[in-house]
Amino acid sequence: MGNLKEIKARITSISSTMQITSAMKMVSAAKLRRAQDAITQMRPYSQKLQEILMNVSGTLDLSENAYADARAVNRVLIIAISSNRGLCGGFNNNITKRVNHLIKNEYPMTDVHVLSVGKKVNDAFKNTKYNVRPEHIGGAEEMFNDLSFERAAEIAQFAMDAFVNKTYDEVLVIYNQFKNAAVQEVMTEQLLPIAATEVEGEVQTSNGDYIFEPSKEEIITDLIPKTLKLQFYKAVLDSNASEHGARMTAMHKATDNASALQKDLKLEYNKARQAAITNEILEIVGGAEALKGS
Repeated sequence: MGNLKEIKARITSISSTMQITSAMKMVSAAKLRRAQDAITQMRPYSQKLQEILMNVSGTLDLSENAYADARAVNRVLIIAISSNRGLCGGFNNNITKRVNHLIKNEYPMTDVHVLSVGKKVNDAFKNTKYNVRPEHIGGAEEMFNDLSFERAAEIAQFAMDAFVNKTYDEVLVIYNQFKNAAVQEVMTEQLLPIAATEVEGEVQTSNGDYIFEPSKEEIITDLIPKTLKLQFYKAVLDSNASEHGARMTAMHKATDNASALQKDLKLEYNKARQAAITNEILEIVGGAEALKGS
């Protein structure tokens, strides 16, 4: 009977786990809808803004622009975007792996710093020489506790100022790009220095005759910082939607696995219970036969 009690306790425990994973799946599904709408609405705006930047700058030399200063790379800032919580499959681990891969293979002789957006990557690098935590932009958890363009712009502004001041010669952003609820792709994008390759897809540069007010130079000076901040905010929204999609998928699989395990345990419990009943019957029959013989 001890074995029966143990199996029954495991069945009860798995039932509780199923309730938790099922609830987490539904919560993630609700959050995913909002996050998916946010990134879906942001992408066309981001693309169009970058297209305008390319059109306006097509006839200008950006080599003098502070954000386009392509110099020898001695110090690199990697902005790694993860989540504050786990239970989302390989979502956070994939970001950590990509950062480590870049450090070891792409920048082995370069001074690399990692700015973590999200608690999980911060935990991975907080005790290493790569970690950088600017005091004025808040803790690793704050970005997703109060997700807004202003918070993203604050981090982007820190990176932009550090690049202009030549604290860093290159700034990269690593994040999970949202494809659908089941698919997220780890992306590595160069935020600074700016290049024409940062425009998504093919941009048809217009050669029309336009009158610019104010001048092209003033438009570019104002447009580049806005585009950089928006590009980073888009990466944050992508990561946010990817997190909820990854967690929903992970919890769905966990619920299915728990259900399958529960079925196996119930079958094992019924077999053990039937065996115990059979043994009791045999003991009763054996005892009755013994009494008859006496």
